[in-house]
Formats: sequence, structure tokens, C-alpha cells
Amino acid sequence: MTSTTVTVASEAGKKEPNYAVPALDKALDVIELLAAAKSPMNQAEISRALDRNPNELFRILNALAARNYLRRTDGGRFRLSLKLFELSHTHSPYEELLRVALPAMRELSETLSESCHLSMIRDGEVLIMAQVESPNPIRLSIEVGSRHSLLNTTSGRVLLSSMGTDERNQYLEHSSDFSSRSEESRDIFITRLHSIRERGFELTDGERFVGGLDVGALVGTATSRVKAALVVSTLRHADGPDVTRIADVVCDTVLQIAVESGVMNTAMSPVSKNQSSS
Repeated sequence: MTSTTVTVASEAGKKEPNYAVPALDKALDVIELLAAAKSPMNQAEISRALDRNPNELFRILNALAARNYLRRTDGGRFRLSLKLFELSHTHSPYEELLRVALPAMRELSETLSESCHLSMIRDGEVLIMAQVESPNPIRLSIEVGSRHSLLNTTSGRVLLSSMGTDERNQYLEHSSDFSSRSEESRDIFITRLHSIRERGFELTDGERFVGGLDVGALVGTATSRVKAALVVSTLRHADGPDVTRIADVVCDTVLQIAVESGVMNTAMSPVSKNQSSS
């Protein structure tokens, strides 16, 4: 077998060697495109966006899907899987957030005797990053790594409420749930987002099932590069729970996490206690 040594030209006037690997370039183009996309894309949409023939991308898409870098939706569209997230986890800006958040979440769970979870936005959906379960024998639980609706979850609305108008509209434009609603319903939803932002937390009663109660708040600020939503999930019962207390503890905890993780450079003013009963 003949061995070949490639030498990089260092003298002026000499051409740099061409290390281009076309198949790799195409695969990276696909990954970068889907990473920036607000929603999954099909093969035709990807080929148009990259200005490539669909046949060129067929094998690339299938290879990336086979290696679990991409996931196919039921409609034949592609989106990034969590593999890149997992591979880059040790270098992720969310690593420090999770490191700080987990002890604070455990303390919150012990204080309230309730379950809580931390979420971020991924591919236009809510991704559950971490959970701490209630110490009670009867408790609510949510699977880490599971994905949920942006519009129909407390976490999603908290995260949407933190966005500027243009960024928020980009997400909503790609939401079939939002576009299928009446104009009045869409206006009510936007008003709800403004209310969440003003009072600093979201309270949801019976959204998933009768008796279910969620209280969530934003980790970070509207201008933070890294944002997450912290939500306490509980059940209504004869003598509670004390929603005012839960909201106060959640708001204090997100402030603590944001400051200690560096998501916020300076402490923001805590949510006023008289708003917690809203």
C-alpha cells in the first residue's frame, strides 16, 4: 500500500491544499440548517434551502438518520435528534445552568414536598432537561428528554412570554396549533403571554387533567442567551396546595439559579408577593 503525506505549504505564493470532503460538507450543511430551523423540514425543503439536488441529499439524510443525528417525524420531515446535544453536553452553555439548578431544585422539592422540572426550547418544542421528584409517595413525574407543546404547557408559555415580538412570532408562525385558532383565540393567547411576563410566573389549573396544577417561572431574563423554565407540578386536594407559597418559592428559586449560574449578571427585583395570589 502506498502511503501519502500531505504537506501544508507555508511559503508565500504556494497554494494551500484542498481538503474539501464533499459528502462531509453536505452532511454539515444539513445539520447546520436543521439546527437553525424553527420546525422540522422535508427533503424537498432542505434541498431548496441548500440549493442542492434532492437526489444528492437522499443518502446524506438517510445516513444521518441511521446514525441517530436526525429523527424522522410521522410526516416524513427531519429534525435534529438529541445526539449532538448529548455529545456536546460537557461544552454546552446549559451545563453550568444544570449544575446549579439541580441542588436548588432538590431544595425546592424538599421545601414544598412537590415535584419540579426544568425545560428549554428545542426544535420548536419544550424539552425536559431535568426533574426532581416530590418526596411524597403520591407524586407527579415527567420523563427527562421528553418533548411537549410550546403553546399547551406552562413551560412553553413561560419561555414564549420572555421573547421579543419578532422571535415569538417566528415560533408561532410555524405552529399549526396557533394558526388553526380563531383570531380572537390568538389574541387571547398573546395577552396571556404579556400577563405572564408582567407578573413573573404562570399558573395553570387543570390543563392536562382535572386537579393538576402547574406553577412556572423563567430562569433568566428576556435578554439572556440561556433561558429555561422551572415548573412545580402538583395536585389539588381538600386543603391545598398553597398556590401563593408555591409561586413565591418558585420565583425565589429561579432568581437564585439565574444569578449563581451566571445567566443573569445582576440580581433582578423579585416578583412582588402580592402578585402571587393573582
